[in-house]
Amino acid sequence: MKKIVLLAVCATAIIACKQSNKPENTEANKKFASMCETYYQDGLKLNPISATFIGDERYNDLLPNDGSEAFIREYRSFNERYLDSLGNYDRENLNKNDKLSFDYLKDQLGMNIEGLKYHFEYFPFNQMFALPLMFGQLGSGTGAQPFKTIKNYEDWLKRVNAFSIWADTAIGNFKKGAAAGFVLPKALVVKMIPQMQSMVVATPEQSLFYGPVKSIPNTFSSAEKQKMTEEYRNAITNVIIPTYKKLGDYLKNEYLPKARSTSGYSALPGGAEWYAYLVRQQTTTNKTPEEVYQTGLKEVSRIKGEMDSIKNLVGFKGDLKAFFEYMKTDKKFMPYKNPQEILAAFENIHQRMKPNLKKMFENEPKTPFEIRQTEAFRAASASAEYNQGSADGKRPGIFYVPILDAKTFNTTSGMESLFLHEAIPGHHYQISLTQENTLLPNFRRFGGHNAYVEGWALYCESLGKELGLYQDPYQHMGALGDEMHRAIRLVVDVAIHTKNMSREDAIKYMTDNEAISTEGATAEIERYMGIPAQALGYKTGAMKIRELRTKYEKELGAKFKLSAFHTEVLKDGSLPLSVFEAKMDAWAEEQK
Repeated sequence: MKKIVLLAVCATAIIACKQSNKPENTEANKKFASMCETYYQDGLKLNPISATFIGDERYNDLLPNDGSEAFIREYRSFNERYLDSLGNYDRENLNKNDKLSFDYLKDQLGMNIEGLKYHFEYFPFNQMFALPLMFGQLGSGTGAQPFKTIKNYEDWLKRVNAFSIWADTAIGNFKKGAAAGFVLPKALVVKMIPQMQSMVVATPEQSLFYGPVKSIPNTFSSAEKQKMTEEYRNAITNVIIPTYKKLGDYLKNEYLPKARSTSGYSALPGGAEWYAYLVRQQTTTNKTPEEVYQTGLKEVSRIKGEMDSIKNLVGFKGDLKAFFEYMKTDKKFMPYKNPQEILAAFENIHQRMKPNLKKMFENEPKTPFEIRQTEAFRAASASAEYNQGSADGKRPGIFYVPILDAKTFNTTSGMESLFLHEAIPGHHYQISLTQENTLLPNFRRFGGHNAYVEGWALYCESLGKELGLYQDPYQHMGALGDEMHRAIRLVVDVAIHTKNMSREDAIKYMTDNEAISTEGATAEIERYMGIPAQALGYKTGAMKIRELRTKYEKELGAKFKLSAFHTEVLKDGSLPLSVFEAKMDAWAEEQK
């Protein structure tokens, strides 16, 4: 594997500073690097779950009560303090990569502070974005929370006790929100209730949280094993089960009757302004909701034309909607008998594109990679997803595939494009290469912007033909379906939250324009209702990367090298799109 090439790198306080166009170790750069590292360390204490996912075990016993007034005050102070700190540095005196850090921080901290105008705490969780669901993954013994040492086991018990406090605060915030006119849509609450109820079991052994007891390491003594088993049984019986029961009962008996029949943020007090903020936050641009909506309409129309040409190519006689129906229902597109065959088919995609990957990418991650079936407890509400590995490579990057019934798993759902997005070279390359790059400041190694991260992954879907995939017209159609899916999001997300589009009309718009089941469309639309504007980042970021690639191919001609372009896109980690574009333009000038 080739060594990662860095044209200019920013040092942390503990890493040697390499600089471009500046004398090494100037006082300004050293101080700035030190401030970056302190910002990162303070941020981990504030968000210890992030530390766990990164593989930093120092705070594995902490679970912040992030909906409490004290936490919100602390969060405000943290952001204001570091924004003030930036005022101590003259950006022009920093080296090239420290300027990127400066611009990243200024953007991030400003957005965080602006966000405090809105009461995010009134919506502590929903059916998609929920600490109670993540808590199940962490406590199952197969997720990011380690269970290898006595300390690991004790750390988790402390987190369990903090979860009970977190849940009480969440209920208190749901109540405050309801009193002020901020409630979730009914359609989401009815999905949340069974999620909580599924964790309420008759005995500790039946609990998902009993997983670590079943896999206690053999290195523990008999006395230690017995002690841990007892403590875990007690924690499950006396804390975990009652906490989930309390959450489920509250949602069912008190919150659901108050939940709203409307779908979008425009139904909330000040909701239009809140949504416009979320659009800017999630796209890292200054685009208005209306601009995003118009882009979506144009893209839906363009992709529809490409889909029509494939329908004609395979000789299908009906209209596009009938073609979608045929792809969704014809048994020849459901060849699998068991989950293992599906996982093997994804690995086959990986192997087929390997030779071309080497031509298009100068660097390959060291972090191991695995394909796994999504755990049963969350498979029904989960999408295929990538969970990042740890920076030290001990925990692999995992591509999770939910398989409820292998016999109905449809190949035309875009298996090749899905793998390119979630796995390789999508999230696995982008996240792993950034984490492995110890010459970046830590806050950039482990930070992420929705539009950059998801934009890169969606851009990777467009590389299918160059990687030797999409030879089968139905896989190409699946890829177009995935792209259409992201274009539709621009239309329905904005329409739900600013144009009073109902949940039902949004579902219909989606099923009319792509090969998706009503159940699939329902889950998607409810996701946009619960996490407004998040789904806008994908297409916004991908279109920016593609626009820049096309521009440089034209400007540079023979001097344009795709693998070098990809290195430059990835080498500095995630950036807001405006900062990213300025960086890429500077790179293109250097190539000339």
